[in-house]
Amino acid sequence: MTNHRPLSLLLGATAVVALITGCTADAAPSTTPKPTTTASSVAGPALPAALSPSALAALPAAEFDAVIPGLLAAPPTAELHDSYRVAFDTAVYAADFTTPVARVPAKNFLGKPTTIVVAETRGAWSLILTPARQKLPSTASTKAPAPAQSAAWVPTASLQKVGSLTRRVVISTSKHTLRITDSAGKQLQSFPVGVGTDETPTPTGTGYLQARYLDPAQGQSEHRIQLTSLHATAADEPYEGSDGGLIGIHYQSTAAGAVSHGCIRLSAEAIAAVDALPLGTAVQITD
Repeated sequence: MTNHRPLSLLLGATAVVALITGCTADAAPSTTPKPTTTASSVAGPALPAALSPSALAALPAAEFDAVIPGLLAAPPTAELHDSYRVAFDTAVYAADFTTPVARVPAKNFLGKPTTIVVAETRGAWSLILTPARQKLPSTASTKAPAPAQSAAWVPTASLQKVGSLTRRVVISTSKHTLRITDSAGKQLQSFPVGVGTDETPTPTGTGYLQARYLDPAQGQSEHRIQLTSLHATAADEPYEGSDGGLIGIHYQSTAAGAVSHGCIRLSAEAIAAVDALPLGTAVQITD
């Protein structure tokens, strides 16, 4: 995490400027396809009745700083094959496939289309990863820890495919490395990285690149901050502020060893390599 903390989100009439992480040509969607299936793709529960506009609007938005108990803990590993969007705000459901617990906004905090990825399919349903938290570390216990990544069920038909994902980011917190691999796991590039300290560790789990932007207020006017969908699991706000413990990948001159508040620090060369990957690319963090 960087030395600057954001104070607010600044919403303009024609643009959205976001200052959210203290860690430091959008293609038109195609016709809605079904996501790549998995071994667990079996006949799922029936779809619920559509919500009224007022009921949908009343649901909390599954955004980076939200804490939504009805969300699920995501699988620790997931194969992410494609990226998606939704045309309109869309309800997501709990494990019972009946209870709507949140809505995925069609636009994210930057005013850009929200990037969605699918971890699993089950009949007419898809399990998507979300940018929100399921619980705060301060409310967690050993038996019920705070997951780094949340998930929820959504009707597959509401998703619009954007593109295929052929790369993966794999980070080792013990080896202090970031590798970019292909879909078969073959290493394409490798870089040294800075990770969290023992007091503010980088969480493990699988998330995805959800957004990227420049933020001069955080000293990032040249290299875009890469926001993942993962959150800190040892502290609610490892670096104070109000970023929700969001884990970012960003440029820093000191980019090796256990030196950060949980985020991933990269050299200029390494951040450029990550910046070239499409949004939705899986980010797997291991010990």
